[in-house]
Amino acid sequence: MPVPVGPGRWPLLGHTTAMLRHRFKFTSGLREHGEIVRVFLGPVPAYFVTSPRLAHQVLVTDGASFGKGAMFDKFRPYLGNGLVLSGGAFHRRQRRLIQPAFHRDRIARYAETMARAASDLTGSWRAGQDRVVEEDMQALAVTVVGEALFSTEIGRRAIEEVRRSIFVVIKQGMIRALSPNFVEKLPLPGNREFDEAIGRMRAVVLEVIENWRADGVDHGDLLSTLLLARDENADTGMTDEQAFDEVLTLLTAGIETTALALSWIFHEIGRHPEVERRLHAEVDEVLAGRPVTVDDLPRLTYTMCVVNEVLRMYPIWILMRRAVAPVVLDGVTIAPGAEVILSPHALHFDPGSFAEPDRFDPDRWLPERAEDVPRGAFIPFGAGTRQCVGNTFAQAEIAITVATVAARWRLVPVADKPVRVKFTSAAYPDGLLMTPIPRG
Repeated sequence: MPVPVGPGRWPLLGHTTAMLRHRFKFTSGLREHGEIVRVFLGPVPAYFVTSPRLAHQVLVTDGASFGKGAMFDKFRPYLGNGLVLSGGAFHRRQRRLIQPAFHRDRIARYAETMARAASDLTGSWRAGQDRVVEEDMQALAVTVVGEALFSTEIGRRAIEEVRRSIFVVIKQGMIRALSPNFVEKLPLPGNREFDEAIGRMRAVVLEVIENWRADGVDHGDLLSTLLLARDENADTGMTDEQAFDEVLTLLTAGIETTALALSWIFHEIGRHPEVERRLHAEVDEVLAGRPVTVDDLPRLTYTMCVVNEVLRMYPIWILMRRAVAPVVLDGVTIAPGAEVILSPHALHFDPGSFAEPDRFDPDRWLPERAEDVPRGAFIPFGAGTRQCVGNTFAQAEIAITVATVAARWRLVPVADKPVRVKFTSAAYPDGLLMTPIPRG
């Protein structure tokens, strides 16, 4: 199997999804060869599952029989043993310790931060002044996740360091993951930038942890939840090093995914006037001119349909799992150590699960239609015991930001300035220029 493509830029002219399908046609085309297809990672055989049924089996039904796959091994040297990469009993322990940080009462508190940050961002816009939307959404995501993690004064220094370093870590980390092992040892500028950024972030985050240990107060932030958590069986918590690994994992996963989704949402809203009209009408009715709160989210039904449709259309390319016990997939025995691959992108564009998959259609997520989507066909945050622990946080942040923007502004695409697309593990907008126009 070819390795994931490195960063490249394509002009995005008109029909976005047709271009994306062309870019990812290898994985999408595998379904023509069956529900499970043997492919090769260089000389190493692996098994690619192409159907929602088998994806659900790998991620949920037999999820305990799989650990993280080969692609994730490349991230371990810098993400450490955080929740995304840990496995077995340790992963289950860490998930139990971290899960309370994302309970509903905590999400409600974070929602206030989300709404305030989105309001501050939109309050800085000026009518007719072109904005690079992906840069605005990246800055917003750093603010939200940073303030949710660190609420103390010394935590502000950590947030500024995150703002300075996190995108170097994300970009260069992905390049390392997609490159042969020897590349990271070469004296390249990107390697030096990466090592320096990781070093700076480690120093400031460990300083925040040390200060928290000294006062031991619950500040209501994510870091307090991590450090107060205790294993119910052993009454032990996280070491400083493990807490750092989890903080870095939350930063990299929480910032990139949300910024990416928000950027594409505003791109799609700007391209579809009827979607924009319905979204604005719903926001006006539900909010009636006041700031959005977490209690508004269940009533923002069409807004959530728009969010889900963008999550369907712009997911990551592949997920990998490694069997840790024998598993039978559609009559094929997967031995321990074998790699299994699935593609959220291919599943999300399977016409057997989604009618006219290339069409941007938020109505497909209305309750009466969404109930027909097969299990395993829609996995923007994964599924099973390894589903992203912060998925409710991300969904709330995306919806709150969209509602906050829609209440005040229209974002109009800049004529003759088509957005370009960069590819690594997903499609990233590059130069998404839009003009804020005040509503009403």
